[in-house]
Amino acid sequence: MELWNSTLGSGFILVGILDGSGSPELLCATITALYFLALTSNGLLLLVITMDARLHVPMYLLLGQLSLMDLLLTSVITPKAVVDFLLKDNTISFGGCALQMFLELALGTAEDLLLAFMAYDRYVAICQPLNYTILMSHKVCWLMIATSWILASLSALGYSIYTMQYSFCKSRMVNHLFCEIPPLLKLACADTSRYELMVYLMGVIALLLPLAAILASYSLILFTVLHMPSNESRKKALVTCSSHLTVVGMWYGGASFMYVLPSPFHTAKQDNISSVFYTIVTPALNPLIYSLRNKEVTGALKRVLRKRLSTQPNL
Repeated sequence: MELWNSTLGSGFILVGILDGSGSPELLCATITALYFLALTSNGLLLLVITMDARLHVPMYLLLGQLSLMDLLLTSVITPKAVVDFLLKDNTISFGGCALQMFLELALGTAEDLLLAFMAYDRYVAICQPLNYTILMSHKVCWLMIATSWILASLSALGYSIYTMQYSFCKSRMVNHLFCEIPPLLKLACADTSRYELMVYLMGVIALLLPLAAILASYSLILFTVLHMPSNESRKKALVTCSSHLTVVGMWYGGASFMYVLPSPFHTAKQDNISSVFYTIVTPALNPLIYSLRNKEVTGALKRVLRKRLSTQPNL
């Protein structure tokens, strides 16, 4: 009980990728630039989808939620990491660590589910176009969004509470950029092998089931696209789907390395790099991948900017 109270009072020290880098200043500047890119691009995409009525359709409502999740996820991790590095103070309170873990798990799991729902949306749009308004109505779309947020939050809450109930006595130093389950369990006093196995198995299920649904959806989409008579329709479908698959590859690549690959096959440094990739790099690039190759998004952006400029008073 004393060890628990000691941990509760002193908190942890986060020793992440910035502390072990050969050029920490350059890496910090890069991470900061990626964060501002994520803020700008995701914020702009959210603004465009909100303001342009032509984008109030399931595909773009789901994309808007993806931007919101990316914006929140990178904001949970990046500002603290950068400020800690600049102030040379990597401490985080016990409560702050629990909150950061909960938010990262909730947003990450929600994004897993949302990407699967986005793949289903594309499957219905391309393979079942006549039934699209029924199978992907606004009601269904918002139900998907609510399911992603609620299931992810409940799962994250359970993991966070169970993880933080351990006594941590081996060290205060968490060899990671932020509070995450695997590096924290290495500091626990008790035997965590069963819980680690459960986290691993649930991580595999949480990542691979949505990924399997995504791959199944795109296999059917590819089969349908190859049999389309119109080259223009085929090209448009492939461009839309390739953007989504690029995002899926970046997200699941980093997350799978952390949670699916067994721990003996990766080091703490590799964990740090993969975590940076799916919590900082991917949120910055996602909106660019979707918007730069999407004429509807770029067209909506031009309309919103034109409308904003036209409402400005002449000086």
